Amino acid sequence: MGLVAVAAVSTACGSSGPADPANGLKVWALEDPVLNKIEQKSIDSFKAGGGNASLETFGNDPYKQRLRVAIGSPQAPDLFFNWGGGNLKEYVDAGKVADLTAVLDENAAVRDKFIPSVLDGAKLDGKTYGVPMRGMQPVMLFYNKDVFAAAGAQPPTTWDELLTLVDTFKAQGVTPIALAGSQAWTELMWAEYVLDRVAGPEVFKNIRDNGPAGWKDPAVVESMTKLKDLIDRGAFGTNFASVGYDAGGASTILAQGKAAMHLMGSWEYTNQLDQSPDFVKQDKLGWVAFPAVTGGKGDPGNLVGNVSNFYSATSDSKNLDAAKKFLTTTLTEDSYIQALVEAGDVPPVVGAEEMLKKSPNPDYSTFIYELVLDSKNFQLSWDQDLPADDATFMLTQLQEFFLGKVSPQQFVDAVAAR
Repeated sequence: MGLVAVAAVSTACGSSGPADPANGLKVWALEDPVLNKIEQKSIDSFKAGGGNASLETFGNDPYKQRLRVAIGSPQAPDLFFNWGGGNLKEYVDAGKVADLTAVLDENAAVRDKFIPSVLDGAKLDGKTYGVPMRGMQPVMLFYNKDVFAAAGAQPPTTWDELLTLVDTFKAQGVTPIALAGSQAWTELMWAEYVLDRVAGPEVFKNIRDNGPAGWKDPAVVESMTKLKDLIDRGAFGTNFASVGYDAGGASTILAQGKAAMHLMGSWEYTNQLDQSPDFVKQDKLGWVAFPAVTGGKGDPGNLVGNVSNFYSATSDSKNLDAAKKFLTTTLTEDSYIQALVEAGDVPPVVGAEEMLKKSPNPDYSTFIYELVLDSKNFQLSWDQDLPADDATFMLTQLQEFFLGKVSPQQFVDAVAAR
């Protein structure tokens, strides 16, 4: 593949061709029919303030490949969309990303507008390399209110309460927890939260920053043993390996009352609204934070999921000053935040409470917002935070673990040997 930027630009952005670096900032983002229109508004706002920029958008897989090839070349964008964490780290380690710490310190009012645990998603070695530009998507525990009411049960706040609920719902012939086990990323959510609750975020950050040997921390085996106990207890039923997350899968099982709970990202609400609208509209869908582990080192308010998406600046951009101005002027404007809220996103900024009260789903959006606002640490999903090959291998091993084919220690030995 040559070092040539894509010529086609998303029509949703209202652009007719590729950006010309001589004409201003070249901004790359992921295709999204709804959010690209909002991102274009930030471009228009920048232009109205005397700047110049254009937006190019790409599909998910083509984008990752294009960015990998283009960054560091004359075809590189000035600002590029990313997921933060390890996804960003490889470019930071290669010296391709501008350190934004100083410019954010100089614009403290802008910096402090972002929720700290979200802004930290683009922080590496104490330096900030990105600014949040889309909504937040934490993982939480959804539940069927009717199933709980029939059992006279309350949603769990602790791990021990969760284990008790597994026994309760099994006795009633209901699968305690829906799991789309044919897709390993759904199982990953459980491993992420249990390790966080047992040991705190430092263990995984060591794995990400210092290599696979970090998996050998005793807390990993401890947390995987807890997870194995949950699996062996029958929490996910017996056929979870054949269940998917697409239509008719785990979400449908929850909506139909065949399962009591479902651990999933905040997009589950929209998914349920689309697939089982009466389930949501009749107030039968509930949600709570992931339960605490008694005696664990992890703060019960910690989150995992998609922290946000970020704009980062390329370090060798000829328009670096303009890029920094864009990042510190457009992404915290009320009009931009309001547009995110109207699109159903939960913005990564403080002071959005009143806007959210007028959002399409105010109770749900406010719950997510307060959950993140109170979070001390928001961990990016491991499969996004690790190098691609390591993440793929980890997910494969995790599926084997859930199927009982490898023990907690065997899982650790395998991923630590990468």
